[in-house]
Amino acid sequence: MAHQGKIYHSAQAALQDIVQDGQTFAVGGFGLCGIPELLIQSLKDTGVKDLICISNNAGVDHLGLGLLLATHQIKKMISSYVGENKEFERQFLNCELEVELTPQGTLAEKLRAGGAGIPAFYTQTGYGTDIAKNKEIRTFADKHYVLEHALTADIGLVKAYKADPAGNLIFRKTARNFNPECAMASRITIVEVEQIVQIGELDPDEIHLPGIYVDRIVLNPHPEKWIEQKTLKIAG
Repeated sequence: MAHQGKIYHSAQAALQDIVQDGQTFAVGGFGLCGIPELLIQSLKDTGVKDLICISNNAGVDHLGLGLLLATHQIKKMISSYVGENKEFERQFLNCELEVELTPQGTLAEKLRAGGAGIPAFYTQTGYGTDIAKNKEIRTFADKHYVLEHALTADIGLVKAYKADPAGNLIFRKTARNFNPECAMASRITIVEVEQIVQIGELDPDEIHLPGIYVDRIVLNPHPEKWIEQKTLKIAG
């Protein structure tokens, strides 16, 4: 059996019957912190292409979403930071990749709004810059605001620390980052977790995201937890 309730025996099983070319994915993570690395690798292995990926960044070369860039499976990135990935830069400058650059707080709010059923909102961020081009501008209390539309995705790929079989999630410290918003904004959400505990083991007051937003769970007890740039200080 491929799964028991929301728990799937592998990332491949969780993806195989729902992924297809041209879909929009919301992918959690900040740099390489809190990325669903097993799900990203398994998505790469499916061979689907022409994907639109909503994520704070595109990982680094050959890690994170950089894996999908290397195989040209992504046609468009909706991101706020892209400075760690040389292949991203190369594809963009050669018109091989579409990029919708979005301020980081605006990106988080666009995903949050999508998950909350709010179609659009006004923000001061980006006014007077290229970000605001061709967007509606309104003035409130003598300040200018840009209309930003919410973001939703076909599939969300999310990383959490703990889950129970109902899909209730606990994230670990800064690895929470964009993960809850990606889960809420997606039609189908797949979560990669390090631990699965029994129903009732999670303190209700400590649950960061309720299971109503989670459709599928995959266990990855030993993630690599890559670091983009490791800086060492020599004592003495």
